[in-house]
Amino acid sequence: MSRILVTGSADGLGRAAADTLLSEGHDVVVHARNQERAGGLAALVERGAHLVTGDFTERDAVRRIAAELNDVGPLGAVIHNAGVWSGPAVMPVNIIAPYVLTALLRGPRRLVYLSSDSHFGGQPRLDGVDWRGESAGSYSDSKLYVTALAAAVARLRPGVLSNAVDPGWVPTKMGGPGAPDDLELGHRTQEWLASSDDPQALTTGGYWYHGERMQPHRAVHDEAFQDRLLQTLAEETGLEL
Repeated sequence: MSRILVTGSADGLGRAAADTLLSEGHDVVVHARNQERAGGLAALVERGAHLVTGDFTERDAVRRIAAELNDVGPLGAVIHNAGVWSGPAVMPVNIIAPYVLTALLRGPRRLVYLSSDSHFGGQPRLDGVDWRGESAGSYSDSKLYVTALAAAVARLRPGVLSNAVDPGWVPTKMGGPGAPDDLELGHRTQEWLASSDDPQALTTGGYWYHGERMQPHRAVHDEAFQDRLLQTLAEETGLEL
């Protein structure tokens, strides 16, 4: 059984994934933005989950979480689930935090990044992006960036299984009660990629939807775009992969 971090696991898809993985016997690390949100994870903690807290809009908090986890020992997998739909936190939470954790965490052999079909509306340009969240950023752009990050990690870290998952438009707090997709299917693929020994789950560089590997935005596998993205993120955060 593996030690698996699920970011943004106080509710929605993150909580569902953490719950399932814990039930399967994995050593699960759950994450909440603050202590108030962490209270909702008490039931998982009572069942053996470990808890880290920190606001992903604050880079120092992301670095602290990485240091805390590294002090305990290497992770087997990370599901980068935390995300926001709108507002100034879009870039800090949706792309900066996953990048910082990817750069700093020791040991994960499997990385799963939550994407969205909205990434098809993203623009593969990097000039003028508000990485620090001082104004509202584009959700679609952020999901294109994180999907390209997953592909870049797959290319540059051949010993790591790195994939992106579109969970679908599901009825979570973010998706809203009228979302038409299947909530159960919405968390199964990331759990499978993080833990399964199925041969398909042991592949890398994929963009997945409900257990099926799909074709992403053409910029995702554009190595020149990947390299520009990584260089920009390294300059912005002071961290290189």
